[in-house]
Amino acid sequence: MMISLLAAALTLAADCDLERPSGAAGCERAQVDALKINALQAVGTHNSYKLAIAPAEMALIRTAAPETAASLDYAHRPLVEQLDAGARQLEIDVLNDPEGGRYADPALRRMTPNTEPYDLSPLGQPGLKVMHVQDLDYRSVCPTFTGCLAQVRAWSRAHPDHVPILILLNLKEGGLKELPGSVEALAFDSKAMDAVDTEIRSVFPEAEMITPDQVQGEHASLRKAVAAGAWPTLKAARGKVMFALDAPSEQVAVYRGARRSLEGRAMFVNIEETSPAAGYITLNEPIEEADRIARAVAAGLIVRTRADADTREARTGDTARREAAFASGAQYVSTDYMRPDPRLSAYSVALPGGGVARLRPADGPRTAAGRP
Repeated sequence: MMISLLAAALTLAADCDLERPSGAAGCERAQVDALKINALQAVGTHNSYKLAIAPAEMALIRTAAPETAASLDYAHRPLVEQLDAGARQLEIDVLNDPEGGRYADPALRRMTPNTEPYDLSPLGQPGLKVMHVQDLDYRSVCPTFTGCLAQVRAWSRAHPDHVPILILLNLKEGGLKELPGSVEALAFDSKAMDAVDTEIRSVFPEAEMITPDQVQGEHASLRKAVAAGAWPTLKAARGKVMFALDAPSEQVAVYRGARRSLEGRAMFVNIEETSPAAGYITLNEPIEEADRIARAVAAGLIVRTRADADTREARTGDTARREAAFASGAQYVSTDYMRPDPRLSAYSVALPGGGVARLRPADGPRTAAGRP
C-alpha cells in the first residue's frame, strides 16, 4: 500500500488541485483520493474570527502603545467567506466563561463612548467565548465558540468534497494589568478542558471529524500510528474537520491528563515530536525552523506554520517568510492576508500554482537548499 501511494504521489501533476481533481492525466480523482491527508498542503488563516478594532478605539491604543496597535491592525472576513476563498485551516481563540457575561463589558469600549456599534449580547450567554484579547481586541465575526463551529459545519455540509479543515484552538488566560478596569481571563482547568470537547461535539458528530482515537486505532500510541502512515486517505477525509489544541505545554498537560496519548479527546495537541501523543505540531517560524519542520513532516506529523506575523510582511512587502513556509513542506500555511490590505501593500498569500490544496513539497527545505 505504501509503495502504491508513493507511486501515486510521484506521478501527480504539479498543478493538480487535490480538492477538485481535473480528471486529466496526473490529476485523476482515484489517484488523488488514495493520498493520505498529510500529503497535502493548503492555506489557512491566523485568528480567523478577528474583526478590525474600531477606529476610535484603535486611536487610543496607538496613543498608548503604537507598536501594539500596529500588530493588532488586521482583520478577516466572515468564516464562510474565508472557506469560500480556499482557507482550509482556521484558528479560533477561546475564553472560559461558564457563567456568561464575564467579557461582556470591554474596558476599552467604556473608555470610548462614541465608538462604533457592536452587539455584545452573545457575550452574556454561558459558554466559551471567541475574541483576541478581552477588553482590548474583543470584536469577533462569531462571539461564541459554538456559533463559530456552527458556521463551519454548515459550510462543510454544503461542500462535502472539501479536503479536511484543520481548526486550531488557542486558550486565552490571564489579564491586562496595564488596562484599568480589565478582567482576568479564567484559567482552563480540567473541567474547562472537558467543556471545550463538549462544545466541539455538540456541533460536530464523530462521523464528521478526524480524531486522535480514529488515527491511533490499534497502535500503541498516536505517535506510532502517524509514523506508520495511519492518517486517513483524502477519500475518507473529504467533508471532515479536525481540531488541534495550539497551546503551551502547561495547557496541553491539563488537556491530556494521565492519558498515554489522547484517548477520548476531540483534539490533537501541539506537543514535542517524541511524545506518545504526537500527531500535530505548530512550528511558526519557517525560516529558523525549516529543518525541524522537514523532520516533523517526515515523521508523519501534520505541521502548521505561518507565512506572516504581526502585520510585518504586509507593511514591508517581504515575501521571504511566505516562500519558506510553502517550501517547508508543512501541510498548513497560515496568513492574515489571503487578500491584500491596500492600506499597507500588495502582499498576499495564495497556494503556489492556484487551487485549494496541492501535494506538499516532499522534502521541504532540503530540496530548496540543494542538499541530498
